Amino acid sequence: MKVNKRRVLRFAINGVMVFLISLLSINAQGTSPNIVLIMADDLGMECIEAYGGTSYKTPHINKLAMQGIQFENCHSQPVCTPSRVQIMTGQYNVRNYTRFAELDRRQVSFGNLLKKAGYKTAIAGKWQLGKEEDSPQHFGFDTSCLWQQSRQRFDSLRHDTRFSNPVLQINNKVQHFINGEFGPDIVSDFICDFIEENKKEQFFAYYPMLLAHYPFVPTPDSKDWDPKSMGSLINKGDPKYFADMVAYMDGIVGKIVAKVENLGISENTIIIFTGDNGTEKLIVSMFNDKEYPGGKTRTTDNGTHVPFVARWDGKIKANTKNSDLIDFSDVLPTICEIANADVPSIIPVDGVSFLPQLLDKKGNPKKSIYSWFSGHGDLKRLKEFARNKEYKLYATGKFYNVKNDFYEQRPLPLENLSTQERNVYKELKKTLSVYKHARTKK
Repeated sequence: MKVNKRRVLRFAINGVMVFLISLLSINAQGTSPNIVLIMADDLGMECIEAYGGTSYKTPHINKLAMQGIQFENCHSQPVCTPSRVQIMTGQYNVRNYTRFAELDRRQVSFGNLLKKAGYKTAIAGKWQLGKEEDSPQHFGFDTSCLWQQSRQRFDSLRHDTRFSNPVLQINNKVQHFINGEFGPDIVSDFICDFIEENKKEQFFAYYPMLLAHYPFVPTPDSKDWDPKSMGSLINKGDPKYFADMVAYMDGIVGKIVAKVENLGISENTIIIFTGDNGTEKLIVSMFNDKEYPGGKTRTTDNGTHVPFVARWDGKIKANTKNSDLIDFSDVLPTICEIANADVPSIIPVDGVSFLPQLLDKKGNPKKSIYSWFSGHGDLKRLKEFARNKEYKLYATGKFYNVKNDFYEQRPLPLENLSTQERNVYKELKKTLSVYKHARTKK
């Protein structure tokens, strides 16, 4: 029997190709990337050099932005707990916010969803979402190292317990540190150890930082650092230390990035950095050569406009800037898409995944975002608005051009709107109307 050598060769090549494709397919199904989400406490975008800030040195965050993508229009809620609830659940506060320092235990967090998808999960830093002993595990985290979990922020003598010689809960066990430790070092070491222990697994590390929230105190890099201090007795401390705290925070970001790099897992790890709300009002920074006051607790831009940068070697194009409007509700659907984690259809996610934008594609950017803000759940102090990049419409009917009126002191007279302004007004009113039903159910 005469053998057709070309046919045999072609058959062999086809067989090898099928085999290689099957291997690639198996590999693609089993290697969703690791995710590291770092969220600074009380840090507006004006504090970061890459955004135009000139008051503080942030070389590590700048480098992270240069190696990846910098979102120019990211908005949080104006205070920590509302932002934490929103980023963890992908829902606007109108649907599920109860009160300050609490996350309704009926909610599903990104920790739950990624754990279900097979990820090892950890949280370290600031909790402030419920005092139950099992809170972190209830919301999907295998391991935890937290401040203000079941304990208050002060000890019996009214020392703040997060920085020098802190009181933390490690896997729910309360530990008092008394040998000159610095809280941010302990929790960032915990994150780094988790990353190293799970370098061969799929992992999700969520790091809501302790820095740079007040009390403003010396760090171990400050000239007057006191390792014997049991914590500040002054509620807000001395603002002169804020620059030291920002620098130390930046160094910790660099430390985590270096851990990922040294383990050789940069191409399979996306690192995200953001801030939970605007900077404390005591702090006035220089931004694009102008004074920029902190706006924490306020719904003006200096209360909600936060940095958002991401690096993923080989996936995110370096030195990219994106002007699309995003907010904290978008984080959950984005990281779930990155992780191939299913989001049950019964969860009313308000966010839209911006994974396409991370990968330098157009995606489906929001034309407007919404905010329902009441830090303590008090409806008498509720502030509700919809906005795009330039205009903001409150549920009260007040309409601002926030690009020209940063402090929102001159509401636009509705009877004198231009055609363009009238069209924007109508669009933002539609956005507000979307959440009427959610408010009724609440």
